[in-house]
Amino acid sequence: MTDAVDLVIEQWRKERPELADGLRSVEVLGRMQRMQLVYDQHYKRISDEFGVNVGEFDVLSTLRRSGAPYTLSAGAFAKAAMVSPGAITNRLDRLEDKGLVERIRDRADRRSVRIRLTGRGKALIDEAMVAHLRDYDEILSVLTPEECEQIASGLRKIFEARGDTTLT
Repeated sequence: MTDAVDLVIEQWRKERPELADGLRSVEVLGRMQRMQLVYDQHYKRISDEFGVNVGEFDVLSTLRRSGAPYTLSAGAFAKAAMVSPGAITNRLDRLEDKGLVERIRDRADRRSVRIRLTGRGKALIDEAMVAHLRDYDEILSVLTPEECEQIASGLRKIFEARGDTTLT
């Protein structure tokens, strides 16, 4: 079985045989790059179906997985979401306009803000998460559980070696 990455590698081996050892990285990273297209298509389907983009989905899922009452301080949210404050503000503005989250000012300290998932936001992310996982399962259905674990383990090693522990 061959794919487009195999063709690229074969062409380089013919043209520059001395690069053969270095081309092993293309076998993995080239396919990861192509996998990004699959990932993008997945999130386009989620966006079309549920009306939230990938960043908004991340906000909703961060709040939902935080547990009841699905509320985080702005600081805790920023830490959990691992994105810039500007990106969070833009996402929150859009989600607030859609009625999916709300900002709650602390009565004791008006500078302090909490972000809460609304009932409508909770219902949407609960439904979207089922579709999200169904798509992920379909994408990975050609792999055995052992193959999935090998890939996950290998990628985890790469991220740990690079000191990358972010969620997004």
